[in-house]
Amino acid sequence: MKKHFPLILRIIVAVILIQTLRFKFTGHEDSIYIFTKVGLEPVGRIGIGITELIAGILLLFKKTAWAGATLTLGVIGGAILMHITQLGIEIKGDGGVLFYTAVATFILSFVILYIYRKDIPIIGKKLSF
Repeated sequence: MKKHFPLILRIIVAVILIQTLRFKFTGHEDSIYIFTKVGLEPVGRIGIGITELIAGILLLFKKTAWAGATLTLGVIGGAILMHITQLGIEIKGDGGVLFYTAVATFILSFVILYIYRKDIPIIGKKLSF
């Protein structure tokens, strides 16, 4: 289990990131609503979708998991900030599902980054905490 746990975490986060892409790339009304409300429609929606796709792919490979986790922390951290400052926890009656999924994804990405911290080029070997 110890051997497979990091892989399972990486797959969970990658699936979360990749499954949301259909909403961003197809212009789903909820996605357009969210990005319009924060002033990032359509460039931000597509750009963030591409960034999430890259992060999801990077997470699938052990050598690049640290990069995927770092990218995910940045993108999802921004999403959490947008929820807190502009969108609110609940979006169009979703009961906060998007927000809580973002928080869970952020936490899991932090755990992944911690697990793979030694793989970070240049500074990874110095991180012995």
